[in-house]
Amino acid sequence: MKAIVVTDQAAGTAGMTLVERPKPQAAINDVVVEVHAAGFVNTELDWPSTWTDRTFRDRTPSILGHELAGVVTALGYGTTGLSIGQRVFGLSDWYRDGTLAEYVAMESRNLAPLPGDVDFTVGASLPISGLTAWQGLFQHGCLQAGQSVLAQGAAGAVGSIVTQLAREAGAYVIGTGRAADRQKALDFGAHEFVDLGNDRLEDVGGVDLVFDVIGGDIQKRSAALIRAGGTLVTAVGPTDIRPLDGLTVDFVVEADRAQLFEIVERVRDGRLRTNIGKVSSLEDAVATFNSTERRAGKTVIRVLP
Repeated sequence: MKAIVVTDQAAGTAGMTLVERPKPQAAINDVVVEVHAAGFVNTELDWPSTWTDRTFRDRTPSILGHELAGVVTALGYGTTGLSIGQRVFGLSDWYRDGTLAEYVAMESRNLAPLPGDVDFTVGASLPISGLTAWQGLFQHGCLQAGQSVLAQGAAGAVGSIVTQLAREAGAYVIGTGRAADRQKALDFGAHEFVDLGNDRLEDVGGVDLVFDVIGGDIQKRSAALIRAGGTLVTAVGPTDIRPLDGLTVDFVVEADRAQLFEIVERVRDGRLRTNIGKVSSLEDAVATFNSTERRAGKTVIRVLP
């Protein structure tokens, strides 16, 4: 099968190569999925799990990507809850070969059924962005109706879903980003927008929850805005930043079938819009990821035409 692999951490995206790899087999509790569309996050190249297994042994060449939508083609021993021929989408294990390939083997529990009226490209755009937003807001941020949310990068793949879910939950949403992102963030449901290049972030005043996908100085300044008892939720790695009278939660997104179901149902009934940017083929994926053009929204690789 065709797959995109990496072998040299120092090479970055330039080290991606489209190669032929053996088709995977289904282990106990696994399924094999024919991948129709896949997602990729550039920071994967910085994750230890891309390069080593759980015992810190080199596992390259590694197949990249962890989001997918496709069709189940094989079931491993003991696998329940899914069937051959079923449309699915989900999030594969960080330490296993990924989804930028024609086939992937993964645990069935990390997949959810993909309704027939949801396109594979849409399905592949949801797992990381949707689950990150859901878990950050509701599991870790404990968001309640009537609270205020500062959504960093509100026009991005994660931030746009944070904005929509928070607004649906009854929160007042303040989005941030570049000046060019203002209208897009407002279209996704932000009540206000802060241009991080020209507006004063501190003028926002106090908020109950900051959802950070930027880090650095912006994260530090955001922490000072959190009201007593509020929370800074970040998905960009461990931090020592903490609000004066609140909490900081940094987390790694996890696969969750029930949450995927909630997310895709919102897509189906129009409560949630995906933020897809460029759609590329598997053959063109390496060039796409090495492009210097700014990519707005989620890049999705269409593995099958």
